[in-house]
Amino acid sequence: MSYVETETASQPECWRRAVDVAADRAAALPADGERVAVVGCGTSYYMAQAYAALRETSGQGESDAFAASEFPFGRAYDRVVALTRSGTTTEVLGLLDRLRGTTRTVAVTADPHTPVRDAADELVVLDFADERSVVQTRFATTALTLFRAHLGLHTDEVVRDAEKALTEPLPDGLLECTQFSFLGRGWTVGIANEAALKMKEASLSWTESYPAMEYRHGPISIATAGTATWMFGAAPKGLAEQVLATGARWVESGLDPLADLVRVQRLAVARASARGLDPDLPRHLTRSVVLEGAPGA
Repeated sequence: MSYVETETASQPECWRRAVDVAADRAAALPADGERVAVVGCGTSYYMAQAYAALRETSGQGESDAFAASEFPFGRAYDRVVALTRSGTTTEVLGLLDRLRGTTRTVAVTADPHTPVRDAADELVVLDFADERSVVQTRFATTALTLFRAHLGLHTDEVVRDAEKALTEPLPDGLLECTQFSFLGRGWTVGIANEAALKMKEASLSWTESYPAMEYRHGPISIATAGTATWMFGAAPKGLAEQVLATGARWVESGLDPLADLVRVQRLAVARASARGLDPDLPRHLTRSVVLEGAPGA
């Protein structure tokens, strides 16, 4: 069994532990009403998108998400939250260094024995969710569970849905699909972006992701027999019927969207196995991007 399979299967227990960390480290996380930016790279950036959307739409304060390399230093924030599994990512460390002494920062990481310990003002550690696979699964979803719990938006039902996502059969025919479009609305746009990345990394699949309402504005032209369109959360009225009329597969579920992401993780591993790929070691990728000579390196 690959590392990513083991780590994917451990998510329900990791999410339960994240709820306890959210309570224990509440003071380190953004307070209600603060203006917040959330940053990360790759998977962490997409979790930042989901968290920022959840926080703002729940009325707890203005919240933006940025790739760490694209942070707008001309804007003022009460706090910047950085997601970094490894604690060594060059762009994140460089950003935290530039903000030192001007903006309060907190880093959420899996490894506290890395440079991020000294780069951020506060540290929230999810070491129980660290991973050996290059491909992120449980750290990302555990971090988002931490945030949802802190916002008061996590329930035990989410964990039960994750357990279902790990045991129920995947929809028929997906292994044979040639292309996948993942769709979301609001906070699940970040989930859709992460789903597309996961399938690319682990199985070299051709994937795209969009806000669901934007899918009609061009991207639906790719839908045909042999492709799949996967919706996270409730679909816009009529969209499922439009996709099915193209001959493409339509995938949705009644699971919580974060739990539904677990199904995509499983699919990515299954497609990798079917193609003779190692899902733990995507080509051209390493566990952390460290750029020699760059600020923060």
